[in-house]
Amino acid sequence: MNGMEGMNLAALIPEMVLALGAVGALLLGSWTPRHRQGRIRLLVIAALLGALVVTATDVAGASGPAVGVYTVDTATHAVRIAVLVGTLVTVLLAADTFADHPRESEFYVLLLLGALGTVALAGADDLLVLAVAYLLASIPLYALVGFAKDGPGTEAALKFYLMGALSGILLLTGTALLLGAGGTTDYAELASSLPEAPGALVIVGVIAVLAGLLFKAGGVPLHFWVPDVTQGAPVPVAAFVTTVPKIGALVALYRLGGQVLVDAPLDWSLLAALLAAASMILGNLGAFFQTDARRLLAYSTISQVGYLLMAAAAVNGSAELAEPGLLFYLGAYLAANLGAFAVVCALRARTLEGYTGLFRTRPWLALSLIVCLLSLVGTPPTAIFVGKLALFTAVLDAGLGWLMVLAAVNTVASLFYYLRWVMPLFRISASGQAAKSVSMPWSAAAAITAAAASLGAGIVAGPILALL
Repeated sequence: MNGMEGMNLAALIPEMVLALGAVGALLLGSWTPRHRQGRIRLLVIAALLGALVVTATDVAGASGPAVGVYTVDTATHAVRIAVLVGTLVTVLLAADTFADHPRESEFYVLLLLGALGTVALAGADDLLVLAVAYLLASIPLYALVGFAKDGPGTEAALKFYLMGALSGILLLTGTALLLGAGGTTDYAELASSLPEAPGALVIVGVIAVLAGLLFKAGGVPLHFWVPDVTQGAPVPVAAFVTTVPKIGALVALYRLGGQVLVDAPLDWSLLAALLAAASMILGNLGAFFQTDARRLLAYSTISQVGYLLMAAAAVNGSAELAEPGLLFYLGAYLAANLGAFAVVCALRARTLEGYTGLFRTRPWLALSLIVCLLSLVGTPPTAIFVGKLALFTAVLDAGLGWLMVLAAVNTVASLFYYLRWVMPLFRISASGQAAKSVSMPWSAAAAITAAAASLGAGIVAGPILALL
């Protein structure tokens, strides 16, 4: 592993702000009366906005060089922005759900720590840093899933923990195997040493590391936790867990394939393409006949991982759009998925029929849900349409035309179950009662903003892709 003497700490200010925000929230929460925990929320929002300002300043300048065992580049900047925005939206959703909760400060501390681990996943340039980031991005989320201390949440937290522990063991095992094969854990040094290493050892090590990252992303075959956790956890937690961690995990996967495994003795492109195909197919099949809104979004997120994994499959080719397409798609998915969960948080309806007649009672909320769901399909002019188009082009340039065709077929098929949710919005129930949202102002505002961002980013996608 590289030494730490060349580390430029100024390049890590956003991560430091997140860490200090978590420590500050913990200390302030310890001395704040339980009925005044709302002030902790203000501290957390200030920390997130501060980290966003610092990141935007860094982006406006030049991308920093590799910092010891941590890389600060365009992908890291993009992940920082997406994770900070996603965490900020989650804080706003939690303001409607956990306001005046006796352990509200603890919720925000765990949230910030999970966000910090997610950012570290994306910037890791060493397998040991990747393993530590995985733990930091996982352990706080186990507690968040069971935060409500009810039956479904406790069961979901137990399943989440067991799957996470198994995946963590596999990741650490893979790290040890690759260390034995390449004699180092540094990405650059592994890239030069793995081509000469025993092929079987490299393949087993890569698959084991891949298992940990697929768990964080919610991709096949480590996807079994996603439906139960999404259904059992509090809605803000479900929104965060199914959206934000996968941003860091997928960028880490892309970085691993592009920086370490280009010349390794395994066909990385084929492996990533098969995982992408399995995720999009099984995710769609699981979502087809779901009647629970949260479980539908859970299987939807599994299928979205399949489309996003196309970037990792194209990393070894001549596809110039693979990285910018991945980063743009991740931001677009962040807006669409959080927007859909914001509507769920505002309405608190479990089944799809619970949204019957929403267009008559809350038209802006209904329109926001429609935009977010159609964005998840990839309907123009939403942002995910541009992201999918970029990744379709990337896999085609990489010689994976069959994967592009399969992704297009799955995109069309996904329209079925999203429309099953859209249609009740315009109907009136047999009793004549229409769906009514409870008083969740922050959730409603987040839904409308996310829908507008999804449309806006799709319209101005050209400059954003050029920046990425």
